[in-house]
Amino acid sequence: MLANLSIQNYALIDDVNVSFANGFTTITGETGAGKSILLGGLSLVLGKRADLSSLKNEEQKCVIEAEFDISNYDLQSFFEENDLDYEKVTILRREILPSGKSRAFVNDSPVTLDILKSLGDQLIDVHSQHQTMRLTENDFQMKVVDALANNAQNISHYSEELSKLKRASKELRELEDFQSNADKEHEYNSFLLKELEEAKLKEGMQEELESEYEQLSNVEQIMEQLAAGYQLLNDEQMGITGRLADLKRAIQQLAEFGDGFKSLNERIQSVLIETDDIASEIEQMKDTVEANPERLEVVNGRLQQLYDLQKKHHTDSVTELIAIREDLAQKVDAVANIEAKIAAKKAEVAEITKTVDQWANTIHQARKSVIPQLKEMLQQNLSELGMPSATFKIEVTPSNTFKTSGKDDLIFLFSANKGSSYGELKKVASGGELSRIMLTIKSILAQYEHLPTMMFDEIDTGVSGEISTKMGDIMQQMSKTMQVFSITHLPQVASKGKYQYKVYKEEGEQGTSTHIRQLGNEERVRELAEMLGGKNLSESALAHARELLQ
Repeated sequence: MLANLSIQNYALIDDVNVSFANGFTTITGETGAGKSILLGGLSLVLGKRADLSSLKNEEQKCVIEAEFDISNYDLQSFFEENDLDYEKVTILRREILPSGKSRAFVNDSPVTLDILKSLGDQLIDVHSQHQTMRLTENDFQMKVVDALANNAQNISHYSEELSKLKRASKELRELEDFQSNADKEHEYNSFLLKELEEAKLKEGMQEELESEYEQLSNVEQIMEQLAAGYQLLNDEQMGITGRLADLKRAIQQLAEFGDGFKSLNERIQSVLIETDDIASEIEQMKDTVEANPERLEVVNGRLQQLYDLQKKHHTDSVTELIAIREDLAQKVDAVANIEAKIAAKKAEVAEITKTVDQWANTIHQARKSVIPQLKEMLQQNLSELGMPSATFKIEVTPSNTFKTSGKDDLIFLFSANKGSSYGELKKVASGGELSRIMLTIKSILAQYEHLPTMMFDEIDTGVSGEISTKMGDIMQQMSKTMQVFSITHLPQVASKGKYQYKVYKEEGEQGTSTHIRQLGNEERVRELAEMLGGKNLSESALAHARELLQ
């Protein structure tokens, strides 16, 4: 419910602050008084784009605030999703700066214009001539049918399953595309994989082979150096081992003369033991090292195989070759199993399609069942609004295409006069007829949906007399379950409001400005009388005005 509207420095408005209550409120005023300006300001705080021409004083900012009581709206999830503080009394604010920049706030938290508009759409439905044209759109017409059919839950299930179907179908297309491309590469990938598998790759093998190759390639030099080393250690006359033994014997005799000699003796003993070990190891190596041209050829071949593979795959390590081998193995395996995967995905798509079809049929049957009721309600209400011969041809027919809310095509045709052919609303209905049809549809929707605050902007244009009275009755009836505003120029409609506000202009030293105020009972009488007979009030006009209010 719109509880308060504050507008500063907008168009002809200096500063307006007005509070509203629940029920039916009418807004009146002379042509050019600024009713459209008031609506324009409200539209800005609901997310409409603005420009500098909106500012009355271009050196000051424009600020518009709308306070809504949202305690009866289920909007907590919207506030959570958009990281906003939920308040039962929520304030939407829009600021337009002299620089041309615009800022939007919800409960003092900055928001984007899209978020402001999305929230505003759920709080108030501003009905204008532009929105009347929505009546001619197929989506809006289907929404009306679905409201009567109580299809919201069915469409929710359908949408959920349709999303699953779209995901599964996309995955199937990707598998089929993969198969189409993979078939061309499969043979080559299999060849590359076989090469890498035959190489029997393992971590560290390249370093081991290169070390072995160096030894086998230099076996004669190794044997010569080992023999020379052994000779240096074990020569009978000058061998290092023998000379160390002599040194040990000489120092050993001094060990008893003090700790220093004893420690020296122990160190010589350690060196002698280590030298003996080295001599034994060199002797063992010397006896085991031998030329092996066959093994050298094998090692050389294995290394060359590794080098060729690394060059082919643009790598410089066995680790990278192993990674390439694993990747190729996955690709080859994927192609080998692709047929089974495609078959399984096709079965999944078929199963989901069946479920989506079932929900689409449930939606169709619900729609089909309420068509007679919708036609009767529309035709009966329009008859009371001065269109006794208005008839509709409404049909829902299943198609072969899954759409956002089912598979149905909707035929929504209209004939205003007896004997006239049926045609699309936008082609055969006048502006006044469209307004009456829209009001009728909104009143029907109000019985089946929890609608936000409704604001009708001169929906009664083109009608008068008893028909305007009936339109006022419809809006009054709607206001029993929701807040309804009507900007009107008809006294028959204005009198139906529980509250009435007047928009007017005043001229002062600073120029012309627009104002709005609530009218008391006697003020309403005078306002209605002026709407009936003009500025020169007659007793008959005043009497008629009082009669309308009663």
